[in-house]
Amino acid sequence: MTDRIGLRGLRARGRHGVLAAERELGQEFVVDVTLFLDTAPAAARDDLTRTVDYGELAQDLVKVVEGEPVNLIETLAGRLADVCLAREPVTSVEVSVHKPAAPIPLPFGDVVVTITRSRG
Repeated sequence: MTDRIGLRGLRARGRHGVLAAERELGQEFVVDVTLFLDTAPAAARDDLTRTVDYGELAQDLVKVVEGEPVNLIETLAGRLADVCLAREPVTSVEVSVHKPAAPIPLPFGDVVVTITRSRG
């Protein structure tokens, strides 16, 4: 059995996209992550060091969104997944990157890319 820790609706401003205006002006991105791990060792000892500190994780994810621009949110999602997988005891992660202000000339609610990555 694999347990999950979810972080939903993390917001940060980034300069990702293929258009020059996206790079210049930036826009808000919303990130959702689901970490898959065994939480039993942390729960048994009530010990934060045996699980993921989601406050620290959130700060690290925001640094990625606010950091070096990329063309594709697929690339951004991959970078965010790498940050999550670098933490023990995470075995896999699902990352969704929402781009609610994507430059689409039609009414729409959201653009989202979701990826799943595992160790190994």
